Amino acid sequence: MHRQAVHLRRNKAQSAMEYLMTYGWAILIIAIVLAALFSLGVFNPMAYAPKAPPGACQVFRPNGPGTTFYINLEGICNGELPQYTMAFSNTSVHGVIVQQSPSMSTAWGGGSWTIATWFKETALLNASTGRDLIEENTGCTSGLWVGSSSVTQFSVFTIQWYSSGGACTNEGAVSAGYGGLPYNTWLFVVSTFHYNPGNSWVAICVNGVCNNSTWTSDSPSDYAQYGFTFSINDNDCCSVRSPGGELANVQLYNTSLSQQEIQALYREGIGGAPIDLQNLVGWWPLNGNANDYSGNGNNGELNNVVRFDGNWYPDYTPP
Repeated sequence: MHRQAVHLRRNKAQSAMEYLMTYGWAILIIAIVLAALFSLGVFNPMAYAPKAPPGACQVFRPNGPGTTFYINLEGICNGELPQYTMAFSNTSVHGVIVQQSPSMSTAWGGGSWTIATWFKETALLNASTGRDLIEENTGCTSGLWVGSSSVTQFSVFTIQWYSSGGACTNEGAVSAGYGGLPYNTWLFVVSTFHYNPGNSWVAICVNGVCNNSTWTSDSPSDYAQYGFTFSINDNDCCSVRSPGGELANVQLYNTSLSQQEIQALYREGIGGAPIDLQNLVGWWPLNGNANDYSGNGNNGELNNVVRFDGNWYPDYTPP
């Protein structure tokens, strides 16, 4: 009786092993396929969300570029996800150049400005050097830069240069930074500057939360004019390389948006439309092209190293 029970147990164990050998490979193959599909974003709900084609939403200016009367948004402007984002490597040069245009240079002064964009950093290589992300390319360069916080985190910072002797001589700068940001994650980054004697600030905001740097001095009063040659993902300044990653929905204003307005833009998500049409200078969704959809005609010129990514959404979480 005891021998028979042992024999039965052995048969069951052998049958179990045969079952595992028979179906184990099939289970392993299924697991590999599921992992591959997951990595491709097949199970990401963003993959099935409606995507707006290039130019689906734009600003209509019935009286022409640079005018502000009766302007409004036209098209699909409900925050639909873009079909594409602009992708670039950390060796890119001049990702997008916006040449000087009357509508930009006459609308833009050194007193107040805001740059807003969605950005995903993937390949920052040099911890000691800031990388140009979005900048103005006149002698006194102002704009938005990226630096490294550590091997696992990066930082963003903004700078407004000024001159006390005219023509960008005797330069100085005011700045603000925001560190501890994760790689491979879409973030909403805003750089804003406001100069008013006795009440001035420069701020950097990430996902609607701002780090402000304020001062009360009346001088210097000669701030660099912004907007003659505007660059996205550039490396003109100081021979530094560009960051590596992706950009979407760049908006440029000739005013300093409030934190409430910045938070409202963040809640709109990566496909959100501009919030202040009266002060909008340029709007580059980067959804398949470098066209300016602000109605001001400041279309960008693409460098051939830029590509557009149709599978950008696996690392994006809606606000």
